[in-house]
Amino acid sequence: MPDDTQPPTGRITLVTGANRGLGLAIAEHLASSGFRVIGTSRDGEPASDLIEGWVRLDVTDTASVNAAFDEIEERFGNVEVLVSNAGITRDGLVLRMSDDDFTDVIDANLTGAFRVARRAAKAMVRARRGRIVFVSSISGRVGQAGQVNYAASKAGIVGMAKSLARELASRNICVNVVEPGPLPTDMTASLTDDQRTQLVAAVPLGRMGELSEVAAAVEFLAGDAASYITGAALAVDGGLGM
Repeated sequence: MPDDTQPPTGRITLVTGANRGLGLAIAEHLASSGFRVIGTSRDGEPASDLIEGWVRLDVTDTASVNAAFDEIEERFGNVEVLVSNAGITRDGLVLRMSDDDFTDVIDANLTGAFRVARRAAKAMVRARRGRIVFVSSISGRVGQAGQVNYAASKAGIVGMAKSLARELASRNICVNVVEPGPLPTDMTASLTDDQRTQLVAAVPLGRMGELSEVAAAVEFLAGDAASYITGAALAVDGGLGM
């Protein structure tokens, strides 16, 4: 049964990579809905007055992850909802992709998500309650030319989430994934007009998604309305991944 001793909108929620783009949109949406949101970035500088607190966190550094959680626990309390969003891209065709281009993306996007989830799970297991939402990408489901590294990292997140969901279910911790499709972010802004036109043409709904639509999906999975959903990958992609 869901634990209703605390309303979902009062829970301490950590959003990684919250300083811009989709991460910022998710953090502001959750804060506007009443969640107590802590945002992270590499410099820890505030990016929005809506967010209750900001901490410095580098997902590629275990010591940084642990220090950030120690600070959050001291200042705010234990993280009850984790939204793992931080990530990078190093796009390029495979014949020109270096080892570093590949491993850096895997380390930030996949191993970084693991580092953060591992640390968050400690308090969640003790509390016997928690929500972990990973932000993946529809690229991890369908692939994307020029994104071998990125697609591999995002596909890996789904497998990791399903394994964590099985491992943590007995502690009433739900672990799920949101898979956004094309969005108006820095990634799509760097495309040419022709590339954006082709991208949108591949989407059955015929448009890019809105950041708010992905944020709403994250809010749903973070709350008690989704208390019987775990190990799921929810595509918010206009049908692109069908």
